[in-house]
Amino acid sequence: MRRFLRPGHDPARERLKRDLFQFNKTVEHGFPHQPSALGYSPSLRILAIGTRSGAVKLYGAPGVEFMGLHRENNAVTQIHFLPGQCQLVTLLDDNSLHLWSLKVKDGVSELQEEESYTLRGPPGAPPSATQITVVLPHSSGELLYLGTESGSVFVVQLPGFRVLDDQTISSDIVLQWLPEEARNRRVFEMVEALQEHPRDPNQILIGYSRGLIVIWDLQGSRVRHHFLCSQQLENVSWQRDGRLIVTCHSDGSHCQWPVSSDAQQSEPLCSSVPYGSFPCKAITKIFWLTTRQGLPFTIFQGGMPRASYGDRHCISVVHNGQQTAFDFTSRVIDFTVLTAADPAAAFDDPYALVVLAEEELVVIDLQTAGWPPVQLPYLASLHCSAITCSHHVSNIPLKLWERVIAAGSRQNAHFSTMDWPIDGGTSLTPPPPQRDLLLTGHEDGTVRFWDASGVCLRLLYKLSTVRVFLTDADPSESLNAQGEDEWPPLRKVGSFDPYSDDPRLGIQKIFLCKYSGYLAVAGTAGQVLVMELNDEAAEHAVGQVEADLLQDQEGYRWKGHERLAARPGPVHFEPGFQPFVLVQCQPPAVVTSLALHSEWRLVAFGTSHGFGLFDHQQRRQVFVKCTLHPSDQLALEGPLSRVKSLKKSLRQSFRRMRRSRVSGRKRRPAGPPGEMQAASAKAERTGLQNMELAPVQRKIEARSAEDSFTGFVRTLYFADTYLRDSSRHCPSLWAGTNGGTVYAFSLRVPPAERRMDEPVRAEQAKEIQLMHRAPVVGILVLDGRGVPLPEPLEVAHDLSKSPDMQGSHQLLVVSEEQFKVFTLPKVSSKLKLKLTAVEGSRVRRVGVAHFSSSRAEDYGEHHLAVLTNLGDIQVVSLPLLKPQVRYSCIRREDVSGIASCVFTKYGQGFYLISPSEFERFSLSTKWLVEPRCLVDSVKTKNHSRPRNGNGTGPERNFGQAKNTGSQSHGEEKAGPVMERALLNDERVLKEIQSTLEGDRGSYGNWHSHRVAAGYSLSNAGAE
Repeated sequence: MRRFLRPGHDPARERLKRDLFQFNKTVEHGFPHQPSALGYSPSLRILAIGTRSGAVKLYGAPGVEFMGLHRENNAVTQIHFLPGQCQLVTLLDDNSLHLWSLKVKDGVSELQEEESYTLRGPPGAPPSATQITVVLPHSSGELLYLGTESGSVFVVQLPGFRVLDDQTISSDIVLQWLPEEARNRRVFEMVEALQEHPRDPNQILIGYSRGLIVIWDLQGSRVRHHFLCSQQLENVSWQRDGRLIVTCHSDGSHCQWPVSSDAQQSEPLCSSVPYGSFPCKAITKIFWLTTRQGLPFTIFQGGMPRASYGDRHCISVVHNGQQTAFDFTSRVIDFTVLTAADPAAAFDDPYALVVLAEEELVVIDLQTAGWPPVQLPYLASLHCSAITCSHHVSNIPLKLWERVIAAGSRQNAHFSTMDWPIDGGTSLTPPPPQRDLLLTGHEDGTVRFWDASGVCLRLLYKLSTVRVFLTDADPSESLNAQGEDEWPPLRKVGSFDPYSDDPRLGIQKIFLCKYSGYLAVAGTAGQVLVMELNDEAAEHAVGQVEADLLQDQEGYRWKGHERLAARPGPVHFEPGFQPFVLVQCQPPAVVTSLALHSEWRLVAFGTSHGFGLFDHQQRRQVFVKCTLHPSDQLALEGPLSRVKSLKKSLRQSFRRMRRSRVSGRKRRPAGPPGEMQAASAKAERTGLQNMELAPVQRKIEARSAEDSFTGFVRTLYFADTYLRDSSRHCPSLWAGTNGGTVYAFSLRVPPAERRMDEPVRAEQAKEIQLMHRAPVVGILVLDGRGVPLPEPLEVAHDLSKSPDMQGSHQLLVVSEEQFKVFTLPKVSSKLKLKLTAVEGSRVRRVGVAHFSSSRAEDYGEHHLAVLTNLGDIQVVSLPLLKPQVRYSCIRREDVSGIASCVFTKYGQGFYLISPSEFERFSLSTKWLVEPRCLVDSVKTKNHSRPRNGNGTGPERNFGQAKNTGSQSHGEEKAGPVMERALLNDERVLKEIQSTLEGDRGSYGNWHSHRVAAGYSLSNAGAE
């Protein structure tokens, strides 16, 4: 029984674990999923976005960010900041109002929900009597005016949400003050607009949907002016001096109404339909803004000709004879215009247009000629094309960093040089200790390089592989193909473009060497591109090599998509990463694994049919190895085949179940039932005695060799280790398959002086078959000290110690169900850890991370970070394979989130919580990218307009923090991270199917639940 005894509790080790490991969800990168409301505070200079899942996100200067989550999982329909205060009010689609405050605690600000309230009518009243349509915070900061569907305006006192019944402005009261001709018309119905007089807080404007507009005197409780529109009213804009009202209507027109003490104006001063004589769609919102130059800005949403452009999402800007209709690729949720913050200013002088679309945020510079867009320091549209893979590179050398930024700056010439205009608050986060890159591959064949050093994820450079291939679309086509004289004057803006010219262009694997600047990119149609960084534009032909992975196989016929046709002749490439060789796998199946060794100038690639090795210095193929099993018919169908594998997978599952039942019946001894039960009990006791399993482990069920995709290559790994004998080490390539097979090839790489003259030679040295045949998800070689071998060129750059080549090396093979250590070169089993728990946990992702102590500067340990299919993250020690800590990170139902997870080298990670958002987490106590920020009081804030100049090129540092508050494991925070706040989706079966087919699809089909578990979220981090 000794083997069942667990080691005793070691207090010293537990203290060390606390210094090394701590789980936090720190920040969310990207664009909020399903936005539904927009708010802006001119005094705080902070933007607010609400979502359909009840989340509220606040953004200020780069690094200033807050998140809150309503108790109710209802959509946020409106957000309004209280003038001059650090407070805001949200309206949900269940008609509830919520008051939020930014409060300072321990030197940092945090967002908290203070009050909530639902407007109730008298008993028996219909729901429309109190259904809120418009919210107006009064400039006093103490009152809210609530317009309703019934036409009444209720007054609510803050902060307690107390209704002032004696101040309610009902339609009956308003009707008493109207002349006889206005009473005869059906002028009421719902309230569409509420605005306070720009100069007199005792007057408010009330606009009704039937076209009546009144200016109500709050002190005298009477109508001072009224206007009757002939069309249904959509919205109103009041000129800064209060002398002019501009209305917009359902027929695509807008009208100007002068406000004076003279006789009542029966007709508008001016009425126009901006987009012509044909029927137009409604103008749903309008701004009329004055300037020092005298000519106003007219900015409105909608109004496009219904027949020809009714499906466009446009916002038009008209000023000084110039008119542009900004055309967005997704639906416009709301927009606002940034103007002079001082209410006493004589002119509006607008300087920026902020548009919240369904899939992105766009900011337009209104001060610069041509109205160019402003580059975003945060809220990046990560899913401008669906993300298909991601790759993280830590501690980028400064030279490579600068070269990537320089290449990206040439792509950003069309952006404005304006400083980022939304700059409220102050970031308190220190500068990041190192430079990190997050590379994302996309469905349209692009790779985007993101600055992931701090909590602001910023786009540095975009690489496109489309030019290498012949596609239906010409890459030189401009988004603004429309001529200047055409009407309406449409201009495409924004980066969101969900349509791919060819799904075969999708990027599936990325591998970047940060020391040499070599980049390998592999795609959906078996294409592998090797690139190098070039600071100048170039025009050259891309070398092509075909790798036939079915060399010696007969009787196989590929049923999937065809290969991409390479573009013949020289191709022009912009400065940046430029491909110089294309390796085309045959059959053109999805590339499932990729490895690059820049010191040996070798690249390895694997598909569902086998793997190969390519010498990119001599541009020749070294070898290919077919891993197909005779039963692997699914491997020949491809991800784009019409014959889906889900049906076949289910059929095979039923067959396995049937086989297990039959084999169980065959094993039962013949005899009476009593004897059979006794024999069964005896066999169980014998089995329990023979099983040497820890209490949390279960026996692993061996898989059949006939299971589909056994030849699927899951991982590739280069290592300089002892493969043939213990006296000489040599370069080697290791490959692991879906059927639990590990192949090892010894390589002979010529020395540098003869590298171009002699070929690289490879010979298969080992083949390991795991008994349980579980897919191999990771391979690692440990040196004589039990430390993972350093990356290529890492020792040469003095960034790592030389590996210990004196002691015996060890091979770690990670399968979905267990970790196993073998000695090298004999490949004899040394120890193993069966991770598979009773609930059926299986490894999905594994990465090596260095955990530094938060107390001792010079102490650190190498461990494995492991993500399972249950969404748990475990840390396992090296080389003894002892579990250290275990955290619950991702919901087990979130298949796409688990499939998208990527670990960093220093104990952090990223995974997609929606198509447009990365959740960042940390397992390390020391390496914690944690946002901290402070919003100062309004009186001490210097509100100056952003300047145009050279201060914000693409190389500008947009800030280092983006504050959301970290969620520490074991703590009960009042506000959970936004991962649990998304709406339900019903496409989980498709996700599971795509995952069963090998994680080859994009992370675009989502089943994201978010559960509200609290009311506020601190940005102070874990305590």
